[in-house]
Amino acid sequence: MINVNKPFLPPIEEYNAYVESIWKRNWLTNNGPLVNELELKLKEYLNVEHLLFLNNGTIALQIAVKALNLSGEIITTPFSFVATTSSIVWEGCQPVFADIDPHTLNIDPASIEKAITDKTSAILATHVYGNPCDIDAISAIARKHKLKVIYDAAHCFGTLYKGKSVFAYGDVSTTSFHATKLFHTIEGGAVFTQDPDLLKKMAYIRNFGFDGPDNFAELGINGKNSEFHAAMGLANLKYADEILKQRKASCKYYDERLVNLKHTKIRLQEEGGFNYAYYPIILESESMLLKCMEELNDNRIFPRRYFYPSLSSLKYVQNAEMPVCDSIAKRVLCLPLYHDLDKFDIDFICRILLRSQKYQFLNSLLG
Repeated sequence: MINVNKPFLPPIEEYNAYVESIWKRNWLTNNGPLVNELELKLKEYLNVEHLLFLNNGTIALQIAVKALNLSGEIITTPFSFVATTSSIVWEGCQPVFADIDPHTLNIDPASIEKAITDKTSAILATHVYGNPCDIDAISAIARKHKLKVIYDAAHCFGTLYKGKSVFAYGDVSTTSFHATKLFHTIEGGAVFTQDPDLLKKMAYIRNFGFDGPDNFAELGINGKNSEFHAAMGLANLKYADEILKQRKASCKYYDERLVNLKHTKIRLQEEGGFNYAYYPIILESESMLLKCMEELNDNRIFPRRYFYPSLSSLKYVQNAEMPVCDSIAKRVLCLPLYHDLDKFDIDFICRILLRSQKYQFLNSLLG
């Protein structure tokens, strides 16, 4: 069986060494030494000044909205994981969708500009598949209209924009360290900011608002993560460069093998800064996608329609027509990609896709 993803696991003895240290200290959570060590090592690896390690990427988004005191409307993308939209709604704000660019699949700055009203307080944009948004254009719009900017950078471990970590942009940037990500802590996430005062506020929010044993500086939530999760992050971090290298090689091999498949690929903002978090293909039609999925599934290969459906169709939001997103969401398919996916598996996947295309063509002639 070939799944769309497979978590990287370090040598078990390396993880166990961290677990043994947890047993000796009997310090399991509440900002323990491994959490602090992981934060320091992530700041060094990512070359960022500030970050907070959290229990997941959804809480990271919610903390970002809360810490920036946002209200009213937040302009966001309909092409993202559901947490991007649900976090806005959960925090009592209204998501307003702006359509996406058909080439990068990121939120379209021109559509953002059209969606701004006197109720707009912020822009929440997703760097889709680890491909950065047009950050310069979004920053210019935010300055012009005095809006805050949050980036959902859940896919972006290792991604660069103009030579800097993509996490360094926006008022707050968030990420996920879920087991499906190329760097993970089993469950986990983080918030990033350039503003030390905002970082301090989010640190209070992460820990129920505590400012000492008997005082509360902020309205808080339980956003902490444990020593066991930090241990996995520390064990995995030493392999991050190798993982990034392997994923890039697999994507390049897919490119070679799928040269005769009728599809389009996403346009990268900066090829040198891309982290190859996913391998999405955009097929000519939904019927072609469904045929490919059927053939792959019959061979115990399980790609994913990621993201589908458009978030603008959710029951708890105001529906809006997003023609580009609606079209892309029906035709995009993420193929299996993980650290030890070998060339034989990629060959097998690609042969099935090419065969599906051939059958679809023959059926169209007969039909």
